[in-house]
Amino acid sequence: MRARTALAAALVALASGTPALAQAYQCSLPARIAPLPPVRPDGPMRRAPIGGYTLAASWSPEFCRGDRDPASLQCSGRAGRFGFVLHGLWPEAANGPPPQWCALLPRPQPETIRSGLCITPVPRLIEHEWAKHGSCMAQSPEAYWGIARQLWARFRWPDADALSRRPGLTVGDLREAILLANPAAIPALPRAAIGVTLGRGGWLRELRICHNRAYRPEPCDRARFGPPDSAPLKIWRGL
Repeated sequence: MRARTALAAALVALASGTPALAQAYQCSLPARIAPLPPVRPDGPMRRAPIGGYTLAASWSPEFCRGDRDPASLQCSGRAGRFGFVLHGLWPEAANGPPPQWCALLPRPQPETIRSGLCITPVPRLIEHEWAKHGSCMAQSPEAYWGIARQLWARFRWPDADALSRRPGLTVGDLREAILLANPAAIPALPRAAIGVTLGRGGWLRELRICHNRAYRPEPCDRARFGPPDSAPLKIWRGL
């Protein structure tokens, strides 16, 4: 109940902010969304007191590197080209494993899915993130995606395509670029709040911005922070 009250307060506080924008290139929304099959849980239901949140931003070119599905909005180019995209907003437990799969209903309305596709360009992911994560912190998909997209709108993402060309690139260079892209957030955005996830070979997969229960950036724990600043980094351009 406390988490949902905080969510409602955050929505009110953020309502006057800028609209959520994706780091999308020439994104165009489809006229309609085909019906989606129900989400199947990939783990047990788990309820737990919420201690904070993770805003996850995926680097789309890395995800699409091996994807040749012509039906894919994210990777086929039919809807546009994408840089960083919103993976989701994940509640974290105050102690122990995070809450998940708290409810499978209600399902998102088609317009909720369609309107978010320039930010999260995978229809099934929008439903999945609500069912697995959002249902543990909000009463409806619209409330969940409302706060997730408003948090997303707070941030400006660096030009990772240009950054990828820097010789001797490190994870620290990426964290510094994120801080420089968000001067209004400094010192509200501490360097230690910028988690980085790498794939095999040191390729950038995802950013994870850690937040407290009041939806303010806070230092990540070791697991979410990822590799140290000194770690070498590669970024697949593909744009």
